[in-house]
Amino acid sequence: MTAFDGNILGKIVFLGQGRMGVPMARRLVDAGHQVTVWRRGTGVTAAEAAEGAELVVTMLRDPAAVREVLAAALPGLAPGATVVEMSTIGPEAVRELRALLPASAGLVDAPVLGSVGPAAEGTLTVLAGGLDGLDAPVAAKVRELLAVFGAVREAGPLGAGAALKVAVMSAIVPAQVLVAETFAYGTAHGVAREALADVLAGTPLGALAERLRVPAAETRYALGLAAKDLGLAAWPEATLATAARRRLQEAEAAGLGGRDLTAIATHLAAPSAPRAVPLNPPTVPATNGMYSHAVRAGDTLYVSGQAALDERHQVVGEGDMTVQAEHVFRNLERILADQGATFEDVTFIRTYLTDMDMRMEYGAVRRKYITGTPPASTTVEVPRLFMPGLLLEVDVIVALP
Repeated sequence: MTAFDGNILGKIVFLGQGRMGVPMARRLVDAGHQVTVWRRGTGVTAAEAAEGAELVVTMLRDPAAVREVLAAALPGLAPGATVVEMSTIGPEAVRELRALLPASAGLVDAPVLGSVGPAAEGTLTVLAGGLDGLDAPVAAKVRELLAVFGAVREAGPLGAGAALKVAVMSAIVPAQVLVAETFAYGTAHGVAREALADVLAGTPLGALAERLRVPAAETRYALGLAAKDLGLAAWPEATLATAARRRLQEAEAAGLGGRDLTAIATHLAAPSAPRAVPLNPPTVPATNGMYSHAVRAGDTLYVSGQAALDERHQVVGEGDMTVQAEHVFRNLERILADQGATFEDVTFIRTYLTDMDMRMEYGAVRRKYITGTPPASTTVEVPRLFMPGLLLEVDVIVALP
């Protein structure tokens, strides 16, 4: 946690991580605002960071991360605080946040268009929803805050900014996948990439063709994030977004999730992707290096046994089955989300309990997360797990959507 001086809009807390979060927080500091920046792994809780804040800004990877961090920050929120949610999470998740926050708290959804460079330069496009639901003085403060990041477009009521962002990405991302497939087709039929890019330059796809002519070495918009965004956009009738997401998930499984989106052109030009790809999402504590959190083989995901361990590999909630089960299922939720899946896609779940008499507490947590048709399941009692204090371990097999 890093604190900065100044006092224009009162204390602002920036709950963020990743490549976009750092330059955006720096923009606020450079503009003279009093900012407290929070991120995972510092030993400071989100509630401690949010204590006394008038404005809380969230910039996180996905809906699950936003829900988790805001829920953790709730005890520290001052009455009347305003949350400005700037991640790409979709309108449904925004409505869930409204239900999570107390009635006295304000909420604005304000995702951005642009990448790391515009974030540092303050030239993002901010798509704001819900400003009309705030009191006029608070709305003025939020507009002043958002203007630090770039041009602000007020989209309408709460959720409208999130919906507009997803709608835009449902066109931009599939279009880049289309151009990558076009290059792959040309290469397979003896057409030089340069020649095809030159011809496409004179068409409406010219700008995208230029972006993919030589895939970017520096990550501006991560391929894995693009796959996540299309997961929000791939509603049942969105056939192009759904097909493009599948392409991106294949590339992500091949290890390109952290590369720039334009790396999809490199992936499609390759003869084949690996049969089995280990995955270790950054949203869950790292393993000890002896195993991977999950392995993807085609459209099947095998998730390693998850236990209640924190980032220092210390046991969480020792002796408390409910706390440990919540920790395990939140980890599973993040691993599934990393591959565009949910608990509805789980086909098999296996649970190891050190005390079968605690199965009722475990079952209560499990039913919170697995609410649809129950998957195939095995639950066994074991004398002990690999670390003293662990009460359960859960692994799953997933049919990826």
